Amino acid sequence: MSLLSLNRRFHTETDLTLPKRLSTLSDRGPEVRPHRGGLEQANIERVWRSMKGFYATGMNPGLALTLRRQGELVFDRTLGYANLETRIPLAVDTPVCLFSASKVVTAMLIHHLAEQGLLDLEQRVSHYLPAYGCNGKEQTKINHLLTHRAGIPRIRETVSPEAMFNPDQLTELLTRAEPDKPGRRQAYHALTAGFILGALIEKVTGESINAVLDRVIRKPMGMTYFRFGIEGAEPALNYATGIKNRAVDAFLTYAVGGPLDEAVRVSNDPRFRQVSIPAGNMYATGEEATRFFQMLLNGGEWQGKQIFHPDTVKNAVAPAGPGRLDRTLMIPMRYSKGFMLGARVLSLYGLATEQAFGHLGFISIYCWADPQRQLSGALLTTGKGILGPHVPALLRLQHVINREMRGAGGH
Repeated sequence: MSLLSLNRRFHTETDLTLPKRLSTLSDRGPEVRPHRGGLEQANIERVWRSMKGFYATGMNPGLALTLRRQGELVFDRTLGYANLETRIPLAVDTPVCLFSASKVVTAMLIHHLAEQGLLDLEQRVSHYLPAYGCNGKEQTKINHLLTHRAGIPRIRETVSPEAMFNPDQLTELLTRAEPDKPGRRQAYHALTAGFILGALIEKVTGESINAVLDRVIRKPMGMTYFRFGIEGAEPALNYATGIKNRAVDAFLTYAVGGPLDEAVRVSNDPRFRQVSIPAGNMYATGEEATRFFQMLLNGGEWQGKQIFHPDTVKNAVAPAGPGRLDRTLMIPMRYSKGFMLGARVLSLYGLATEQAFGHLGFISIYCWADPQRQLSGALLTTGKGILGPHVPALLRLQHVINREMRGAGGH
């Protein structure tokens, strides 16, 4: 099966010929024996088959899936390429951009500063950033930024794609912006709130966001990457795939400020890796992402180190209100102060995931934890397509993960 033949049908030009045995395109991390995570080998094999089925749709040149159960690394595998043109394989230690899943890390840094008494989440943003208190944003609170109710879901002014390489310019535009019903209307802030949260972090600490991240999370947890931007390593590249049409591009332009091809081009530009975008350019491996979420499942503890106080984690993942229609995504969403939450019936994380918390990343990246299943997971994808033959396979993979990670047997 050739990804090129599939994608020509869908008006894209990603060229990937799939071998008969997908295992020749795979890498595997230091997985423990399934029983250490309360599983059987059959549980792992069913997840692996479903992952290969998702990859076989041809919409993701590179795919990584990492799962921890009961704190144990039971699944850590990749399929495909980090660079399709040079055929560099995607290894388990290849960093991938998490895009909007970066938001949870920025949120936890904000919660850490509140834990330290440097910020009050119920305080007005302008208390710390006086220039922000203008044009109707005088009463905007930090909590509004964390829960997508700050009234600045997008930049209304026309800016070039290259503006993404100048976060200070975008922060200044948002500082002067006129909001839409701050505190009342829930509308997903794809990138905007992150710039203001990043400015808050730097204001109250006198350090860059990466310096705070290094001190609070990255170094104590022994991460190699797990930073905004990346230096000294080549990350996996991203590719526009799937059905390309005007409706898809119109939605992405409305939500993130540009069509699919443009967003992918910007993400692969070396300048994108050289700046810090608090809501959109953390680079990490699947293992690192699940390490972070496992720490949250542990009540803020990692290998004897208390990264966050348990009450800080509890407050961060608690529902900020009932599920309601999100005016950007146009689907019902339930948020905490920094996380996308699961639901009793159906959510981003699949069926019966009421306790799950995590975040979606552009477009089918998922980083999450599910206390009910004693699970932390990361699904990292380099194909950026909203519609296509991968969608049913993605839903199937979600279902299989949720079913098999319930415990031995999985049925």
